[in-house]
Order: sequence, then C-alpha cells, then structure tokens
Amino acid sequence: CAQRSPVPLAMSAPALWTDMFAEADRLKGTHLRALLEDQARNDAMFVTFGDVFLDYSRQRVDAAAMEKLFALAEQADVDGKRRKMYEGAKINETEGRSVLHVALRAARDAVINSDGANVVPEVWGVLDSMKAFSEKVRSGVWTGQTGKKLTDVVAIGIGGSYLGVEFVYEALRTDPDAAKAAEGRRVRFLANVDPIDVKRALEGLNAETTLVVIVSKTFTTAETMLNARTVKEWLIKELGSPDCIAKHVAACSTALDKTAAFGIDPANVFGFWDWVGGRFSCWSAVGVLALSLQYGFDTVMRFHEGGRDMDKHFLTAPARENLPMIMGLLSVWNVSVLKHEGCAVLPYCQALTRFVAHIQQLDMESNGKRVTMAGAEVPVGTGAIYFGEPGTNGQHSFYQLMHQGRVIPAEFIGFSTSQNPVELPGEPVSNHDELMSNFFAQPDALALGKTAEELQKEGTPESLVSHKTFPGDRPSLSLLLPVCNAYYLGQLLALYEHRTAVQGWVWDINSFDQWGVQLGKVLATQVRGFLADARKKAGDDSQFLAPTARLLRKYLES
Repeated sequence: CAQRSPVPLAMSAPALWTDMFAEADRLKGTHLRALLEDQARNDAMFVTFGDVFLDYSRQRVDAAAMEKLFALAEQADVDGKRRKMYEGAKINETEGRSVLHVALRAARDAVINSDGANVVPEVWGVLDSMKAFSEKVRSGVWTGQTGKKLTDVVAIGIGGSYLGVEFVYEALRTDPDAAKAAEGRRVRFLANVDPIDVKRALEGLNAETTLVVIVSKTFTTAETMLNARTVKEWLIKELGSPDCIAKHVAACSTALDKTAAFGIDPANVFGFWDWVGGRFSCWSAVGVLALSLQYGFDTVMRFHEGGRDMDKHFLTAPARENLPMIMGLLSVWNVSVLKHEGCAVLPYCQALTRFVAHIQQLDMESNGKRVTMAGAEVPVGTGAIYFGEPGTNGQHSFYQLMHQGRVIPAEFIGFSTSQNPVELPGEPVSNHDELMSNFFAQPDALALGKTAEELQKEGTPESLVSHKTFPGDRPSLSLLLPVCNAYYLGQLLALYEHRTAVQGWVWDINSFDQWGVQLGKVLATQVRGFLADARKKAGDDSQFLAPTARLLRKYLES
C-alpha cells in the first residue's frame, strides 16, 4: 500500500481542533431556543436527497460552527479517502484490504477495481447464482429429501452474518409487496451459541420442509459452526440419513473444502470477499440468499437499488448537501467536541425493530478505536454508545433520562406513509398520525424544554416546579423518508454506513478492522479447553485469575 505520512492529516492540525473547541465555547451560552429563532439558519439545515429529508436545525451548531466542521473534513481529506474507497484502494491498511461494500450493490455495468481487476462481474456472478437457486427453492423445483417443498429457512450466522440480515428481514415483514412475496414462507435466525437459541430457532419446524443456510466465510467461526453441527444432527435424526444434508443445507462461504466435508452440494455454496467486512456484508450472499428465499430476488434488488442511489449521492453531492457527510460530521461534533458519549437512534416505525441493533455493530465496531492509522493515540474522543427502541416504546422507557438527566444526542427516523395504514371511525387522527405526532413533538421537547417561569404561569405548585422543569438544549436531528419499503431501506442503511465512514476518516482511525473482538475470543478458547478437561475430572484452573477460577469452580459444582 502507499507510504503514509508519518503525521495523520486530521491530527496534524491541532489548531483546527482548538478552533472546534472554541466554537463550542462560543455557543455554550446559547440555548437551542435562541438558535431556533434564526429562520435562515433553520432553512440552511434542511437538506434533501430525492424524497429523503434531513433536518438538523436542532443540533447545537450555527452556520459558523458548520463551516468549521466542513473545514475539518477538508483538512482530514475526507473527500480523498472517500474517492480511494470507491476506487478500490486498500484503505483498510491494518489488514491490507480494499473496502468495497459499494461494489456489492453496484450496477451490472459498473467498474470498481481491487488489485487491478474489476470485481463487479464476479459480484454479479454470485448474485445470478443466488437468484437461480432461490427461484428453484421458492418454485418447488428444488425440494427436500422427501420431495416436499422447502418453505422454512434457518439462517445460521453471528455478528455481521446475522444482525444486518435480520434487520432487513424484520423491516420487510409488513411491507405489502414483500409480505405477499413471502406468503407461506418463514425465516428463523440462529446466532447465539446458547442452546436455548437452537431450541427457539427449530421450534415448530418440520425438517422435511426446512432449508438451513450457514454463513461463515472460513467455515470456522466457533459459535456458528457449533450451531451448524447441532442443526445438522437434528436434520439427520429427523430425516434418517446424512444424505439429507446435500438437499437441506446451503452455505455462504469461501471454504469449499470445508463445506464439501460438511456434506453441502458445491453448487449451493455462495461466496463473498475479504474486501467486505461482516458489518457491511448484508448486501452480499450473507444477506441476499436468505432474503431472496423469503421475499424473492427482485425485492432484494430494490433494496440494492436504494443503496446504490445513496452511494452516488455520497460520492457526488457537495459536502453541504451531502446527507452522510453532514450526519457524520455532526456525530464528530457531538462526540469529540461536545463530549457526549451516547447516541440514541429512534426509529418511529415498528418495522425497524432490529435497526438499532445493527447500527450498534456498524458504528461501535467500526469506530470503537483509540489509535490513528499511524498508531498514535487519537487526541479527542471517538465513537459513541448507541442504543434505541422503535417509536413510543422508547418514550415509556429511557426518554426520562434524555429529557431531565444526561444530554444524549438523538437521531429520529420517520416515514410519511405506514406499511399498515389504519384509520378508525370516530378517531381524530389515523394510527400512523398518532405515532408521527410524537416523532415531530419529541425533538422540539428535547430542544426547547420547559422553564420554571412557564410552569409558574401555568399555576404549577411551587413544590413541583423544579421537578417539572425541562432544561431542553438537547440536540437531535430528524430523517423523514416516504415509506419503509425495500428501496428506502437500502437508502437508509447505505446512509448510515457512509455516516460511519465519515467519522472514522475525520478521526483518522481504521473503521474497517475489528481487532478489539479478538482478545476475548482467545481467552474463551483457553476456558473452553479447561472446561473440556474439567468435565473429565481433570483441568488446572491456576491459569486463570483467582476470581475467575473461583467462579469457574462454582459453575462446575452445579
């Protein structure tokens, strides 16, 4: 890879970070109530891409602060790093890899190179194979061992091989077109190595009509492969012969020798590449196979189309009109400059019930880093703690803390039209309007708050005034999309992927590796070996910390 400058770009300009902190100090005494009185400012902070609207007027910034953020992005060469990503440069330097999730959803005639070769034809080769296989299964041309149609899918994978796929699956369950395409079909996900998860995934399924999809690039992921072997044993027990595996199991993997040894037909193994990280991979076979089996390949291609359009927007739109750029920079402002450690992602749509879980991995695994690409410690805070719940569920859970406790920046996501419109006779508004009333009200409540003076004018007893005072000045932004369908889901997810990358590029960290997940795995391997010996009345617990050894002994006593 290219020789790096010994001093990271963003971090070589301490004066620029000093300027950012000065901007925060300048705005410190200005409440959001005052900022929101400036209509020209508000208008400038309403940005659109197609039918997607971003309103960030409730962020604690003004025009001058935004200009400093755009200057920070220029100094960090965010534009150049973005261009390198699309060109296939090995920007994942610690692993020597390109970062090409954009290629997974590229048009068939696109040219995106890695190691001097266009990867798009290979991507489409796998897509075409998955289309053919999923259509054979859905139509009943490919059947199980007993000749019955395979109507149920158990998708086995963990982390990036699970969270994004489950998010999209859940989001499309009640979309009218997707639901129609899925009639008579079911998908279950098996991720946790806890045997309870196996029981729940297989509960009520008939092995004769079940297809298992194992997602593991190397076919060595410990949790996934133990679950796969457990489900394999269930299939063989139910169907009476190991020969059933070739008819009832497919895989997303590149380890053809291992998949063959497992008993899987090589024609039903679909590959993906080391230039896509797990948390960016639901656009690949990791997600496309299970989603196509459930909703049909055409539905998944509409999801891809949405992502592809957001990719074009991110690459070509000027910074001040670029949704992922603006959202990424605002996150840097909140985390690094205002020093807020959390971020609440609040989708006002029950279909996005698993969106936040995926964004937790996407952002926290990407940007939970403490050193720059050159190995120096980042001089500002990086990464945020992400959490959230759909719609009014969150309001009755953790909004109390957000309104009157800690300051937690929030990102509200809403849709103009419901997947399931309901309007009852005699009710003043539809069910969706009732939901969206809260979507519009909560950001204002967080921003404006309620003063003691306002409460006193309303006649609130003096003993309750302090309890009912809302400080306000809580920053948020709002995203409004037309409807939660495959196309706009693609746009939403690609937007958050690029938002994540922008933050990492400004901080000069590697958002595309994940060394932090390794140490626990190594230690778990040691514990696993000890438990295997201990169950045979052997094993030496002196290798562990004393508290760990004591707890292990208690565990083994039971």
